[in-house]
Amino acid sequence: MESTSYRKYLNPLVISKLANLELKAKFVVEGFITGLHKSPYHGFSVEFAEHRQYMPGDDLKYFDWKVYGKTEKSYIKQFEEETNLRSYLLIDISKSMMFSSIEEKNHSNKISKLEYASYLSASLAYLMLIQRDAVGLATFDTGLRTFLPPSSTKANFLQLLKSLDKIKSTQSTGIAKSLNQIAELVKKRSLIVVISDFFETLKDVIRALRHFHHNKNEVIVFQILDPLELSFFDGPAVKLVDIETHEEIFSKPSVIQQSYRENLQKFLASFKSECLNYGIDYNLLTTSTSFDKALLAYLRKRKKLF
Repeated sequence: MESTSYRKYLNPLVISKLANLELKAKFVVEGFITGLHKSPYHGFSVEFAEHRQYMPGDDLKYFDWKVYGKTEKSYIKQFEEETNLRSYLLIDISKSMMFSSIEEKNHSNKISKLEYASYLSASLAYLMLIQRDAVGLATFDTGLRTFLPPSSTKANFLQLLKSLDKIKSTQSTGIAKSLNQIAELVKKRSLIVVISDFFETLKDVIRALRHFHHNKNEVIVFQILDPLELSFFDGPAVKLVDIETHEEIFSKPSVIQQSYRENLQKFLASFKSECLNYGIDYNLLTTSTSFDKALLAYLRKRKKLF
């Protein structure tokens, strides 16, 4: 991949046009790694594949003296069966995640929140794979739909991609109930990555996220919204239909726009504040956000755990 073109592979719309999910993940991660060596991430590094940092008690026969001689950093040679970190990708596949707004210039659909979540999940899994971390997958709506235990093998990665490709949104939202159900299945300390729009009662969601903390897990949240959900829209009177309940209201956007924005910002600020209060990493993304923001947030979280 030429360094001059890496940015386009971090663009969700560009990635959506590639042939399959594995190719999407590969291009996103390769573009991201190229970008790590360029502004604005100059100086940020992450060690991939064959090495991990030396820890007291490690067998010195695996100590890499060549690396130490060049960098004065202490690393142990890593073997394929070793695992650095155990992670779970938890993806909301409820109907609200199917929403996508319209591109005004050409009147075509942008990618949905669920598509964005799928590309992001595949990219995170690919990044974990090349670091030889174990990654698992859970999808949920009103309850748990898919559960794939963590593994660091290529076969597991391909099974994860197959599960993502089969995602269908047919049910309404049950985030808190689902997260509590999944928390009971996570038996070993892990990094929990939750990807959702989080359109549910805030106190219930926070309580469910804290359930993971009670079991000594680390949690990182990616809240995905469509850009239109942040700003609302202008125009003549329209019929607004709830994507999950099919409830309808008829109104002028200008009448409710200000109130909508104020309430949404209050909700987002409260959610972020509650997450930070309980040591949960919070990240707000839109379906037009470059993937490097999310991947960098994950790597920063990962580095804190070692």
